Amino acid sequence: MEFPPRLSPESADTATRTSARETPAALGYRWPAEWEPHAATWLSWPHNRNSWPDAFEPVPGIFARFVKTLARFEPVHVLAGGAAVRAEAESLVGGTPNVTLHDIPTNDAWCRDHGPTFLAAPPGAPPALIDWQYNAWGGKYPPFHHDNAVPEKIAALQGRRRFDPGIILEGGAIDGNGRGTILTTEQCLLNPNRNPHLGRADMERYLAEYLGARKVIWLTGGDMAGDDTDGHIDQLARFVDPRTVVVAWEDNPEDENYEPLQRNFWELQSHSDQDGQPLRVIPLPMPSPLLHDGDSEQRMPGSYCNFHIANGVVIVPQFDDPHDRVAREILARLFPDREIIGLPAFDLVWGLGAYHCLSQQEPA
Repeated sequence: MEFPPRLSPESADTATRTSARETPAALGYRWPAEWEPHAATWLSWPHNRNSWPDAFEPVPGIFARFVKTLARFEPVHVLAGGAAVRAEAESLVGGTPNVTLHDIPTNDAWCRDHGPTFLAAPPGAPPALIDWQYNAWGGKYPPFHHDNAVPEKIAALQGRRRFDPGIILEGGAIDGNGRGTILTTEQCLLNPNRNPHLGRADMERYLAEYLGARKVIWLTGGDMAGDDTDGHIDQLARFVDPRTVVVAWEDNPEDENYEPLQRNFWELQSHSDQDGQPLRVIPLPMPSPLLHDGDSEQRMPGSYCNFHIANGVVIVPQFDDPHDRVAREILARLFPDREIIGLPAFDLVWGLGAYHCLSQQEPA
């Protein structure tokens, strides 16, 4: 959808805490694509046992492996606030080259959603980030006060300019190609449990002013089985180059994900980028249904789309499934200059997220 000339009158008074001439886009800041060079990746150490009920024990070890793998390719900053959290992080990754621990407290591990959106600065401008508000996916998992404070603390730590739009938005809800096209979903970004006073035109204006969006593609298939984010795009579809999108694909008509994922795929086939060029849409198969302890009522939202792109590497969740290898091979063809590393994620996804949900890139 193209952008309207102005916000609707009923929401104009809540549009932004930054004047129009001082928004990131107006000042020349840019939101780079994830495959562009990184200065670092930011993570939050997992410590909230309620996120992995009755199955937390393997999570710190899995997370530590993720940290050490990333650190082979780029610096890694880990939020590990509080004595107990810091002690565990030190015991598992302390002393690892390229890893820095920070005494910044968090409520949970999902740094993609509570972390800042880092921006690339124009020449002569100070480094900057966007401090979206955060309410734990529509108020589902209080408390979240530490998580909501993370962007401000990182801005202070790094001496960055902090843009505060004053609206709720999680990093996993948006994906961009670095050139002005943003993918998102109606189910999440227009959900009344985030910003009930804002409509589609209002959200598009925020994305234009803060992220430089020239076009927003809204998928309407809805959320994935087992998902608690109301349809985060990083589980469903991801840009892998300026015009290529991989999309979660289910070919079993009996599976509950079949209809929503098929709908997303065919919608993407009809879209173009910000310059009117058609998208190249690549299906990325889903793993077989992931059931916690074999309980058919406890399906987990496993998706190979939840990969993290870093300097020289793509880290892909693996579920001990035949499609693990297929997903790696597809991504290897799409990222020929990067190493494709699969890391185990079955125990991790019991917390309803994987490696992209855990990470937030800082562009170089």
